[in-house]
Amino acid sequence: MTISYLALVERARRDGCTARLPDFPDLVVTAADLDALPAAARAALEQWLRQCGGAPPPPGVHAGAARAAAALRVPVEVAERPRPRCLSPYALRGMRLVNRLVVSPMAQYMAEDGVPGDWHAVHLGGLALGGAGLVVAEMTCVSPEARITPGCPGLWNDAQEAAWRRIVAFVHARTEARIGLQLGHAGRKGSTRPLWEGFSRPLAEGNWPLLAPSPIAWAEGSQVPRAATEEDLAGIAAQHAESARRAAAAGFDLVELHFAHGYLASSFLSPLSNRRADRFGGSLENRLRFPLMVLGAVRRAVPEAMPVTVRLSCTDWIEGGFTPEEAVQAAIAFRDAGCDMVVASSGQTDPRSRPPAGPMWQVPFARRIRAEAAMPTMAVGGITEPEQAEQVIAEGAADLVAVGRAALYDPWWARHWSHALRAPMPWPPPYAYGGHFARRHVLDPQTVEGRKPHDHAS
Repeated sequence: MTISYLALVERARRDGCTARLPDFPDLVVTAADLDALPAAARAALEQWLRQCGGAPPPPGVHAGAARAAAALRVPVEVAERPRPRCLSPYALRGMRLVNRLVVSPMAQYMAEDGVPGDWHAVHLGGLALGGAGLVVAEMTCVSPEARITPGCPGLWNDAQEAAWRRIVAFVHARTEARIGLQLGHAGRKGSTRPLWEGFSRPLAEGNWPLLAPSPIAWAEGSQVPRAATEEDLAGIAAQHAESARRAAAAGFDLVELHFAHGYLASSFLSPLSNRRADRFGGSLENRLRFPLMVLGAVRRAVPEAMPVTVRLSCTDWIEGGFTPEEAVQAAIAFRDAGCDMVVASSGQTDPRSRPPAGPMWQVPFARRIRAEAAMPTMAVGGITEPEQAEQVIAEGAADLVAVGRAALYDPWWARHWSHALRAPMPWPPPYAYGGHFARRHVLDPQTVEGRKPHDHAS
């Protein structure tokens, strides 16, 4: 195999290499190559080629031993290009991420008695191998009554903690990712069947009683919840703290509190679902009281170095509901109570809402909170292309970018995005040939020999 010097350099630039490439035994330096070099480099290279004795190359010419007057054994060094911002490291308290790409928590409904099993190990382990800096496990419930479905994972007993510890240990031992846990309480959206059996459909049998700020059912046909008492709320805040303590003991790197999408804390924030006349309802200050109870209890329960974040529905998308202006005020209150980052989501708080979903459609919420609340944010929603992620970070709209459903379609999306951005991540050693295949056949359809991929045997 032969390849010209310029072709190799161009290939290296295209692949985003910043280190020397391996030696090529028959790297031909053509007249065209020499003509394209700067005059000083060309003169130095020509002088060394004439020597042909295997002497070290002159300064500025990266080469090995000469094979012939016009052939060279060369590790090419390419000028370093700026690293994409979305692939740059990030730190939050004591957590260090290798890049700013995140896998959002996505419900699987595959636990038994709240215990995550092999499905979760494969699901989360595979996503962590995919290259994202942070993977967040699905909403994990703080009590049996806090579950959305009977298949939701929990963290209220020793068996669940041990099962989570196994998964966390794999992620830490075999990948560069950090792993977080989302904690929550379903509130009036609980005691339902898995999504694939019908969205928010109550169980056929075995339903458990629900709690909410007010006795308002989620939808027609849903169970009517009981209005939570102050004693109920204090108990639920304590359950969150205990689950967070167990999360830290299991080795998780971060806790995310689910204050979005119409679950219990979110339903306190929205005036559509919170019709209370006591100190937990009415004004935004009152509607924030219960979420702040939970946040404070969790912050006190985990180590100082452990980040605690909040996922927030920044608008209900319904007139008279929670607004983006209130979201900024809520973010400031969370920040002052020890929240380290807001994950800026929206909607799913009322079945009547019709959000205008589209490319990067929720990024403006992250941008606004980051600017007006002066705190870190994570952008979510409609981010499906690497260039979009890079734009979000480069423009300062958010500090991290999360992908959800697209990660189910392509669990290795982060590695694939790194290739598309010409800054390829190293692949896990057992999968190294996958990276080699991607470089040669997917990202660069012409091989170095100029043959099409279908010319090669598998």
